[in-house]
Amino acid sequence: MARAVAQGAATGSRRVSEKPGNLPDSKPRQAGAVDAFARAVVGRLAETATAREAALAASRKATRSSANAVRALHRGDGPRAEELMADARTALDEAEAALEAHPSVRWAGFVHDAEKEYAEARITHAVLTDSELPGSDEVRVTDVAWLHGVAEAIGELRRRVLDLLRKGDLRQAEVVFEAMEAFYDALGLVDFPDAMTAGLRRAADADRGILERTRADLTMAAVQGRLETAISDLGSGATSRQ
Repeated sequence: MARAVAQGAATGSRRVSEKPGNLPDSKPRQAGAVDAFARAVVGRLAETATAREAALAASRKATRSSANAVRALHRGDGPRAEELMADARTALDEAEAALEAHPSVRWAGFVHDAEKEYAEARITHAVLTDSELPGSDEVRVTDVAWLHGVAEAIGELRRRVLDLLRKGDLRQAEVVFEAMEAFYDALGLVDFPDAMTAGLRRAADADRGILERTRADLTMAAVQGRLETAISDLGSGATSRQ
């Protein structure tokens, strides 16, 4: 009986010591592994952060150059606009190169915004210089960025319409307005979720209001022009009768 109790106690002791849940007396081997893994992750994140800062600076330069190119176009300074658009393209190339190995940051949004501004400048340039419209492949931006460039260009074209109306060039203003309508109609072909198009539907809705205001401005200018012609004709007729 005593021997059986002793054997049972020994067996129980072995079972306790062999239980997987028991913590080791020394430092757990996982401690060294987690430290090594964490340091490796921190190193990779540091590389991504450095690439992000470089791409962010390049994207800001591209956006700034594109906006200045549009301003140069409105001033009638085509050569300067082309120079600024080339600067914007170079900056975009730098941003994309910096993020080539970091896709999680490449699609964070700021490169898309810069591409959109660049596409807007190229598209506006095509209309204001009466040249061929470049597609997304030629502009070298994503399809969605190109579509947003089309949407943003509508606002710039309204500005040109108003400038032409102030100069009394109703016919040319109508030509630019036709381009605005064509751009808006093209946006209407895109019927996909906002998650795929980065909110293009909202931009198109804003463009509809721009079109309606521009149409009203053109109508008012046309009516005023006819009225002035009629008054002039009446004055000429009265003078001839005298």
